[in-house]
Amino acid sequence: MGITKETCRNELRSAIHHLTDRCLHSASKWAAEQLVGIEQDPAKYPPSHTRLQRDCSSIRRRFRPNDEVTSTPVAGTSYVSSPVVLEDENEDVGNDFYILAKTYFSCREYRRAAHVLGDQTGKKALFLRCYALYLAGEKRKEEETIELEGPLGKSDAVNSELVSIERDLAAVRKNGSIDPFCLYLYGLVLKAKGNENLARTVLVESVNAYPWNWSAWLELQSLCTTTDTLNSLKLNNHWMKDFFLAATYHELRMHNESLAKYDYLQATFSCSNYIKAQIAKAQYSLREFELVEAIFEELLRIDPYRIDDMDMYSNVLYAKECFSGLSYLAHQVFMTDKYRPESCCIIGNYYSLKGLHEKSVMYFRRALKLDKKYLSAWTLMGHEYVEMKNTPAAVDAYRRAVDINPCDYRAWYGLGQAYEMMGMPHYALHYFKKSVFLQPGDSRLWIAMAHCYETDQLHMLEEAIKCYKRAANCNDREAIALHKLAELYNELGQSEQAAFYYKKDLERMEEEEREGPNMVEALFFLANYCKVQKRYEEAEVYCTRLLDYNGPEKETAKSLLQDIKLAQSGFL
Repeated sequence: MGITKETCRNELRSAIHHLTDRCLHSASKWAAEQLVGIEQDPAKYPPSHTRLQRDCSSIRRRFRPNDEVTSTPVAGTSYVSSPVVLEDENEDVGNDFYILAKTYFSCREYRRAAHVLGDQTGKKALFLRCYALYLAGEKRKEEETIELEGPLGKSDAVNSELVSIERDLAAVRKNGSIDPFCLYLYGLVLKAKGNENLARTVLVESVNAYPWNWSAWLELQSLCTTTDTLNSLKLNNHWMKDFFLAATYHELRMHNESLAKYDYLQATFSCSNYIKAQIAKAQYSLREFELVEAIFEELLRIDPYRIDDMDMYSNVLYAKECFSGLSYLAHQVFMTDKYRPESCCIIGNYYSLKGLHEKSVMYFRRALKLDKKYLSAWTLMGHEYVEMKNTPAAVDAYRRAVDINPCDYRAWYGLGQAYEMMGMPHYALHYFKKSVFLQPGDSRLWIAMAHCYETDQLHMLEEAIKCYKRAANCNDREAIALHKLAELYNELGQSEQAAFYYKKDLERMEEEEREGPNMVEALFFLANYCKVQKRYEEAEVYCTRLLDYNGPEKETAKSLLQDIKLAQSGFL
């Protein structure tokens, strides 16, 4: 059957109640944001009901690739009936002990919450008791790590509650009385214990039985590291699956597929800020910085106190060297919530752009004290240590990043840079190869690998040429690859290929209206090459252009012109 906006609204309203009742606050927040992301008819509702949706249509027109997208599924798509959640009406809803446990849980008194529910038998009580024990174990694990190794140290500390939780949940699953929320928690525990295959199976059972728990989808996503794994999942065709696929496609670096899914979802969730932010993430991976900046500007205008995903916006402003924009953003998040990891990361980027690398490191470390698994902070701190020439610290930061996410190409690239700085090109090449495997469309990675091949220790120029060719085909924004290809072919004595790439580089410089030593070099080579090939008129054109430069270039060009005139008259 097809999906309607009213169907999604009703399902999400019910889901928010269920999720909040079980203290799954992140999933509840996500569901509420999607609920508000379904555009209301302004003719039927007062302005106060559509305040957050007024700008969404302009954003959608601006960033949607297709003008017409229907709000019903594409041909051949049908969605399953929505599962019904049966509440333990007699056992939990009116249970005073459950209400007490929830209040303890909300105050982060997890063991007290679990103790209160110790003799309660309902499914909700079982979930909240096990969930409280799980979080108590996580809290103690963090405390042990800090006590043994410091706030950023590594530790072998484990969640001591995992064994008992696994035993209890495995038993109820075996007798068939487990509910979708306990399945989610069981999957979480299995993943923490390293049993990924069973965790994947259990999480699929959870989302098929109750598809609105976004936290369960995210855990399942983290276990889908290849397209084969993703395709092997036996998921019901609920509309929540589209959100999952869009997010997973992005993590698997299938950015165009991810964008297509989000574009389809926007037909129903046209005002979802989450979807807009995810589109910005995908465009960021495609290095479409202008578009990403425009999307985040619109998001901040609609939701000025938003901090989620704003660290990526700060990366864009940093890459564009936009001091004023990054300064404003840093001030905004500082005033909103300065102890969010994302806020610290944004402020760290601001100080880095100002060249205050020590202060930048201080804020990245603060971000990591708040969230030790915050991937961006480890990677960016590694970059700062590279700038400070502290390569051992940079290597440690990058290694911590790849421990968290082995698919983070930026950390592998950083490791390559660090080892290149230490004069170890073989190691550097190994890490650059890992980064380019993960992000083959990024020209910077191919150029870095080519530099490694060019070093005196390796001097593998043919391999360097292959890398530069890949970079040239990957939208080399810095215009490095064409010039390097021309230089390498010239060094190898392959003048015809060198001329081809010098000419392409010259055409690009003319198109971008760039001047500089690269243009002078290209003009000189092409003038000499055309003279040797007896294409005197073409050589004369290049020499004449060199006469516009002041300095030794002008005198050399005059001498070359005289040689060309003599050659044309038959004296040479």
